[in-house]
Amino acid sequence: MVVDPDTIHRFFSRSPEDLANDPQAPAMHQVLLSALESGIVRAAEQRPDGSWQANPWVKQAILCGFRRTNIVEMPGAGFPMFDKTAYPARHFGLEDGVRLVPGGSSVRRGAHIARGVVIMPPAYVNVGAFVDEGTMVDSHALVGSCAQIGKRVHLSAAAQIGGVLEPAGARPVVVEDDAFVGGLVGLFEGIVVRKRAVLASGVVITGSTVIYDLVHGRELRQEVPEGAVVVPGSRPASGDYAKAHGLQVSAPCIVKYRDDRTDAATALEQALR
Repeated sequence: MVVDPDTIHRFFSRSPEDLANDPQAPAMHQVLLSALESGIVRAAEQRPDGSWQANPWVKQAILCGFRRTNIVEMPGAGFPMFDKTAYPARHFGLEDGVRLVPGGSSVRRGAHIARGVVIMPPAYVNVGAFVDEGTMVDSHALVGSCAQIGKRVHLSAAAQIGGVLEPAGARPVVVEDDAFVGGLVGLFEGIVVRKRAVLASGVVITGSTVIYDLVHGRELRQEVPEGAVVVPGSRPASGDYAKAHGLQVSAPCIVKYRDDRTDAATALEQALR
């Protein structure tokens, strides 16, 4: 059954109590999954001014699936798995154009994986996530629930892109086109990484993290600017005890900005010299 996004929106914008008692809910849940997987419905969208806004009704619809279903045993290789029936693992065909390399990765139903995406094992993509064309999801990387990943993004080994379902209005993590996310990078709490930004290995950014722009002499929060090259840094911790012991706290630093002549690898290599 194919249903337009407005109809899905109207159906799932009702109260949880109404949805729990609606006999059409299971069928509409399948429609929702197909709409999320095709990309016609998204958990967050970019406004004309470039800002990103969550679609609370989409998250509420996803949560409805969890509330309405039970945990069952699911088939698995070597040992049984147990999960809610609403969100089993997604299966792909050759026609999808996704390179899902053998070795233990899993993509949950309700995640959009565009053509040309490569998923190296083991990696995990959760429900509501959007991964656009040509992106690499490397080994041990996580794309959390409702995270939005752009085109030609490289998520290096063990990169952690945090997810969010509640509160429904909370913005998910967004990584825009052509960004490079290094190994062991952690992005959480609605951080937006703008186009062509480069994050060196080990950078961790949350909603309250201060990002120090050494190029322009400013402090930033919740957003990595377009083309910024960010490396791990530190600053002295406050207080007499910290001073006496020489303690430091994490302080991600923008050390340069990419130009048209440098690709991500070159920009990062130069920044770390």
